[in-house]
Amino acid sequence: MTTVLYFVLCLSAVVFVAATAVRAVGYARAPLHLRWELYPVPHEAPERAAHGGSSFEQSDWWTRPVHANHWGQLKAMTAEMLFLKALREFNLQLWRRSFPFHFGLYLLIATAALVLGAAVATLVLPAALDGWVGGLVRGLYRGTGIAGLMLTLAGAAGLLHRRLTDPALRICTTAGDIFNLAVFLIALAVLGAGYALRPVGSPGVLSIVIGFLNWNTGVRVPGLLAAGLLLSALVAAYIPFTHMSHFVGKYFTYHAVRWDDAANRRGGAIEKAMAEYLTYRPTWAAPHVDADGVRTWADVVTTTPPDKARR
Repeated sequence: MTTVLYFVLCLSAVVFVAATAVRAVGYARAPLHLRWELYPVPHEAPERAAHGGSSFEQSDWWTRPVHANHWGQLKAMTAEMLFLKALREFNLQLWRRSFPFHFGLYLLIATAALVLGAAVATLVLPAALDGWVGGLVRGLYRGTGIAGLMLTLAGAAGLLHRRLTDPALRICTTAGDIFNLAVFLIALAVLGAGYALRPVGSPGVLSIVIGFLNWNTGVRVPGLLAAGLLLSALVAAYIPFTHMSHFVGKYFTYHAVRWDDAANRRGGAIEKAMAEYLTYRPTWAAPHVDADGVRTWADVVTTTPPDKARR
């Protein structure tokens, strides 16, 4: 059983990292999106961002050097990623369910990082976690782990209830949405029960991770805890293949859509990309576009739609 557990943990980590990287590369290589250009954008100078302005207020703005406000960007991204700022402002009821779910996941990720770091430190320097340092580290990852587990379970249950009972959400809820929340609930509930009910004297999470890094199959992981770890690993590997991978897309949504105001300079990268896009042969079904897969985008945008489509 321990060998199977180690193998699944290893394979799931590889799948998660590889699939996430493929997602990120796909987003990065996608054609330029229609930019929102809604102001203020955080990378503007603070004095302009304060009143919703932009560098476009300056005459001949495209000739001036660009000075990105990275600190403003970092503050905006932190507030959005950690606290779901926009959701709280525009849909407080949904935020009350979504925030615990997401913040709980962040705590679980922090727990995994702490445990992994403690395991590596123990292997490199066996006495590293002796005394008060070890007590502090163990108390920290236990606290973040328990809090993260409880928040994620509560948030997943709240989101599932909202999708099943809210008429506004029911009409756009798919079987996949229900399944995704259900697998989180089941996997984390089994993991929590396995940790809480493990027999006295059985290996804890740190011992299991050290055994995994050593590939020590002699570590006897209790059955329920092993099942929880297996399910959680499989859920992690599954995430990049679903719309839950929005944690990757969110970066590109903000930087390449909401906040992208780079000038389209003659001979620059944007101009070259747009020239290539005009050679594409769209196949949209909408009759007013008249995109039959033969005509290029250049043909579509420079000709009048057929009379039948306008009618």
